[in-house]
Amino acid sequence: MVPFIKQSLIFILVLSVFTVVTLAQKKVTPKITFIELGSVRCIPCQKMQPIMKSIEEKYGNQIKVIFYDVWKQEERHYAEQYKIKVIPTQVFLDSKGNEIMRHEGFFPEEEIDKFLLSKGLKIKKSERKTK
Repeated sequence: MVPFIKQSLIFILVLSVFTVVTLAQKKVTPKITFIELGSVRCIPCQKMQPIMKSIEEKYGNQIKVIFYDVWKQEERHYAEQYKIKVIPTQVFLDSKGNEIMRHEGFFPEEEIDKFLLSKGLKIKKSERKTK
């Protein structure tokens, strides 16, 4: 009876370790963080909202998309932190938090795609356009 219990405990331990390792492997760090600094009251910023959503859906866990409304008191400090001059401003960070690109004004989705693809991101198969 004791050997059976010992084997069962070893099996449970191995299974637990495997589960922890598997869950750790599934946690994916985004390759790029896309920060939009704007305002919900700014017309070009409003036009960026569906583009940000589309980018997030197209690239999934490869990218993290963040929007800061720098006209709101509690988010105003991001304008200073990223030293923006106009809104909207898009800032792209690598996985280590280093700025790799900045754009001021409305940024067409096609141009964002070109940039992201040049940085090694891949469009999810379900999001590819079929002709």
